[in-house]
Amino acid sequence: MAEHDNGSSIAWFLAGAALGAAGALLLAPQSGRETRETLRRRTEEGRQRAYEAGRMAAERGREVYARGREQADVAVEHGRKVVEKGKDLYEKGRKIADDAASRFRREAADVIESPAEPIEG
Repeated sequence: MAEHDNGSSIAWFLAGAALGAAGALLLAPQSGRETRETLRRRTEEGRQRAYEAGRMAAERGREVYARGREQADVAVEHGRKVVEKGKDLYEKGRKIADDAASRFRREAADVIESPAEPIEG
């Protein structure tokens, strides 16, 4: 099933409702003056509802943006801490490897420089 843009769906619904209401008013048994007044009043009500819906959507958008921004800040800070921890671990591992290599070199030099012991047999 295809996904729909909720904002677009709501706009089409409101447009259809407005057209249906206008058609009903035009076909209703009222004088032209009464029909025009009803159309004007309903148009103003629809404009007010649309304004309020837009205001609420903008407010909700700001809230979602703020929450997303806060979560992004937390994620960035966590990432920085992970990078620092990784750097520390890398340096510790490098030091251990350097110490082991130095120890190996010293022991290898000792073996090479010491006289060979005779093999008894």
